[in-house]
Amino acid sequence: MYKNVIFDLGGVMVDFAPKDFLLERFCNTAVEEKVYRLTFGSKTWQQLDAGLCTRSEGNHAMLTAAQAEHCVFEVQEVLENWTSILHLRRRMVELVRRLKNHGYCVYYLSNIPEDTLNLLMSRGLEGVFDGGVASCHVHINKPDPRIYKCLLDQYGLNASECIFIDDSRANVQTAFQLGMNSIQMKDSVDTLVRSLATCNVTLR
Repeated sequence: MYKNVIFDLGGVMVDFAPKDFLLERFCNTAVEEKVYRLTFGSKTWQQLDAGLCTRSEGNHAMLTAAQAEHCVFEVQEVLENWTSILHLRRRMVELVRRLKNHGYCVYYLSNIPEDTLNLLMSRGLEGVFDGGVASCHVHINKPDPRIYKCLLDQYGLNASECIFIDDSRANVQTAFQLGMNSIQMKDSVDTLVRSLATCNVTLR
């Protein structure tokens, strides 16, 4: 029944826990919440994901906003060091390769700036997928249905033949509404494999 498996990148293929990073960095919940709002949770970050501004423009906008809230030092530190949290999940890469070996086509669908996508490819994702769509290339972020349709149209995929995996509930819900079987990744790779098995995707 299913021919294609679609993966999110951050939070699925790669560790991405910005709130944990900020809390560990500042050890202060109030500071963490403010810096998150000015960086990862900002409109500017969404624009970076969508390729609507450059990294330089985005950083400048976030630092300008931080200046008004007297936390330029904290935001500057985050902007200089945040990519250190992007650790490739080797077991997920192995899972993707196992799916390919069992005849499934595998794709990615990610909200991600181009420089970050290039970084992840250089860290071990190059050549892992059969294809994919990044928000920075189509200027649309999940959970907007149009980015899912970009992937389906670009590769001639039937939604009913796809399984979509993401750590965001909103993103998973949109995929489901478009006719895909959807799995929200919450725990371990083993849990994901069991979820895939309930979809009759076996890797033995």
